[in-house]
Amino acid sequence: MPAMTGIFCAVAALATAALSGMLLIALLNAYAFPRLSRYLVDDPAQHHLPPVSVLIPARQEEERIAPTVAALLAQDYPDFEVLVLDDNSTDATFATALAAGCGDSRLRVLHGKPLPSGWGGKNWACHQLAQTARYDLLIFTDADVTWGKDALMAVVRALERTNAGLLAVWPTQITVGWVERLVVPLMAFSILAYLPVWLVSHTPYPAAAAAAGQCMAFRRPIYRRIGGHAAIRATVLDDVTLARRVKQHGDRLAMVDGDGLVLCRMYLGGWQTVNGYTKNIMAGHGNNVFFLLLSTLFHLVLFVLPLVWLIAGLTLNIAPGWPLWPLALLFLAVTTRAITAYTSRQRISDALLMPLSVLLMTFIALRAIWRQYRYGGQSWKGRQVS
Repeated sequence: MPAMTGIFCAVAALATAALSGMLLIALLNAYAFPRLSRYLVDDPAQHHLPPVSVLIPARQEEERIAPTVAALLAQDYPDFEVLVLDDNSTDATFATALAAGCGDSRLRVLHGKPLPSGWGGKNWACHQLAQTARYDLLIFTDADVTWGKDALMAVVRALERTNAGLLAVWPTQITVGWVERLVVPLMAFSILAYLPVWLVSHTPYPAAAAAAGQCMAFRRPIYRRIGGHAAIRATVLDDVTLARRVKQHGDRLAMVDGDGLVLCRMYLGGWQTVNGYTKNIMAGHGNNVFFLLLSTLFHLVLFVLPLVWLIAGLTLNIAPGWPLWPLALLFLAVTTRAITAYTSRQRISDALLMPLSVLLMTFIALRAIWRQYRYGGQSWKGRQVS
């Protein structure tokens, strides 16, 4: 029994250290993470704004493509084009995107070529878009991204002022329904609580790289130098991989928060959210089942064990320190989640549900592992993702 108590105390000490470090990183990022709105202030030095190609890969996006196209064509920006590539959709994506342009000459809607062997669908679509784009400033964005009127201006100014080869914009996430609220904000949490933003922008280490594929702005020479999407043709996490390649080739990576100017509702409803995260979670752990299981156990210890300890301590004598120690762990966990919610414009009160979020992510992880062994990979929008 003393041995078990010692092990439990060691685990609790590890959780305390980890949560304390995450809280510190979250506080630093809350202060240091650049906001896109700061680049709306006019800079006299930027007397010339370069022409821009906005590139949208779209597959089965009939429901969402029209508002995105309309918002982009309404941008307050002097010279740009919007290219939508219909990636072999079986719905009315092409016709809907075309109609949304109301004949605007700045919009081109393209039919995508059949998917070649060895390519991921989105990577193939983005590759075709980059080859067709007229201009040297390339902004890849998704069909579900919402653009405020001045957002394009702010993105270009941010790219120019940071002198970045790649500017990664983290859109403000729109969440509707409990599953979306419990799961989607964890994407921002994983950045804001684990990765100090200054490591991304001011160090050359590729490991300190992150990006959201929902909005990425490249300079074409750098996009070509890193090999573009052709260099990562089979990769599921195209955004993170491209960000790492930018740093590997000695160019600068910068990140900004969308700050309500660039927004995104990633998934429509609970099951679409579960399926979307099932698709990505394995790739996010290097397609390694052991790493995914280890990560899942780590988060259960940090965010669920303290609550179990607190409740079980009412009837059982589980290690010394009850109830102050589990309460302290819960305070660290909820506070960290609340800070990241505040920074990324999410509901702060949802931080109280962090243990439930982790349990739901545990289900998603186990589901991804099962699908990996049962089907050899995940599926998304009618395609197998291996």
